Amino acid sequence: QVQLVESGGGWVQPGGSLRLSCAASGFPFRSYTLGWYRQAPGKEREWVAIIDIDRTTTYSESVKGRFTISRDNAKNTMYLQMNNLKPEDTAVYYCNAISFSNDYWGQGTQVTVSS
Repeated sequence: QVQLVESGGGWVQPGGSLRLSCAASGFPFRSYTLGWYRQAPGKEREWVAIIDIDRTTTYSESVKGRFTISRDNAKNTMYLQMNNLKPEDTAVYYCNAISFSNDYWGQGTQVTVSS
């Protein structure tokens, strides 16, 4: 069955770094556009970064220059390297895989940035 499993979340001080991973199975990973989204308490889910099939990347203005999205099709895994983290980056981070006919989500991993 289809699975997207995020890992790598946790607590970090402002200015610190974390690397999130999203391990996928059950669908043709390399044929899907992938993305990271996040949802802070009391707010709607927002997109963070997208990586297309051809590895073209797009970032939200709030993370541009600090976060890097990547994918390893051989390992069916997507990553989000997060540097210079800020308290406003605190949220549950979700990975997403989408095609013309399917839209899959992981269960989320918590990222907390505080001193």
